[in-house]
Amino acid sequence: MKTSTIIFTCSHCGAQFQKWAGRCLECGKWGTVEKTNSPIKNAKEEISKNYLPIKTEKLSEISNQNFKRLQTNIFELDRVLGGGLVPGSLILLGGEPGIGKSTLALQLANIIDETVYFSGEESTQQIKMRASRLDINSTTLQLASTTNIENIIATSLATKSKLAIIDSIQTVYSDEVEGEAGNISQVRACTAKLMEAAKKNNITYILVGQVTKDGIVAGPKTLEHLVDTVLYLEGDRFHDFRILRAAKNRFGPTDEVGVFTMEKNGLQEVKNPSAAMISERNEPVSGTVITAIMEGTRPMLIEIQALVTKTNFGFPQRRASGFDLNRLQVLIGVLSRRAGLPLESYDVFLNVVGGLTADEPAVDLAVILAIASGLKDKTLPRGLAAFGEVGLSGEVRPVNHTDKRLAEIKNLGLEIAVIPLSTKTPKIAGLKIAQIKNVQEVVEKIIQK
Repeated sequence: MKTSTIIFTCSHCGAQFQKWAGRCLECGKWGTVEKTNSPIKNAKEEISKNYLPIKTEKLSEISNQNFKRLQTNIFELDRVLGGGLVPGSLILLGGEPGIGKSTLALQLANIIDETVYFSGEESTQQIKMRASRLDINSTTLQLASTTNIENIIATSLATKSKLAIIDSIQTVYSDEVEGEAGNISQVRACTAKLMEAAKKNNITYILVGQVTKDGIVAGPKTLEHLVDTVLYLEGDRFHDFRILRAAKNRFGPTDEVGVFTMEKNGLQEVKNPSAAMISERNEPVSGTVITAIMEGTRPMLIEIQALVTKTNFGFPQRRASGFDLNRLQVLIGVLSRRAGLPLESYDVFLNVVGGLTADEPAVDLAVILAIASGLKDKTLPRGLAAFGEVGLSGEVRPVNHTDKRLAEIKNLGLEIAVIPLSTKTPKIAGLKIAQIKNVQEVVEKIIQK
């Protein structure tokens, strides 16, 4: 026997309440909460009458020989995806406006045959103008300008596409869901429909999504849970480098990154990021140090710069670009207390060259060296690189992937590596290795000598 209960539902976000309210407590919209009747069903009775058990398969009987990935021929993208696009997968590509999401999507659509590109933000003529700027003259790429998700799915099935790109997920809507395009209910419903279509028909869908000011994809958090892969394109619009990361990947690793540069003809992959990062380095000056960070399984060399000046006010300033400001404050405190440097009367400004973000503990030693070098006005050797974690007691601790970092330092032609003291002493021909126990040794052995 079925009965019903009265609930109140927000027409904008779909949130449900037991009593009416003038303003939705979830999305903050006024006048969107309406009364609806919700039937209460006997779950066991409904299942037994209307549903039959589905066919199952044994894991040992399932073959994946014919389940091959689609190679994009963009090595940096394939690296992040784990070897290419998986047929029947749903991929979310997020990033700030103007960072290059649509550019990367259009370049990918040009490479994969039988691709259809749906845009809810541009007309087909505008997409053609952008394609001409990127020197894309594909004869197989199909374009459409629509925002209806049912039409998008039907078109992708009718064209027998291997890849379908929707730019962007915040602009599409479903006729079966109330509310305007971009609200929580519409985004969730459209993504669920695309997921079902992808799995049933082995079509790969790529959803382009905008991010909020907090750096997350706009829309409900369940959007990231629904899709198979979440990619973020990061970078600074005022610099050329773009970093592609996988925040979630059901079919590959999540610790790999792809490095690109924004050129006139679109995003171009950087096969040797370390060489590109330090290629424009000028003559050595005080306060500059090269360090080795790990981006996934790939070591990368970057330059750390520190400017230390006498403060003109009572309270010294600390500023950081590309590095955590709180971590900088801690390292300054360690230098003052454990190495005796009078930084309480100096302003400290730190910068990671290239617009990148260095957030791993291995950068600590390079930051310590850069600040001490800037304070003492001592220029470090041009061929020196340093990495290691610094603790509150001033000790320098080992970090992971030491061998890979040292090999990258040697490959780029550097001659000296300053690393933490450890029980294992690495040896690499042609590379001098200085092992440091604490920050006091950094100042006494490296800076003063």
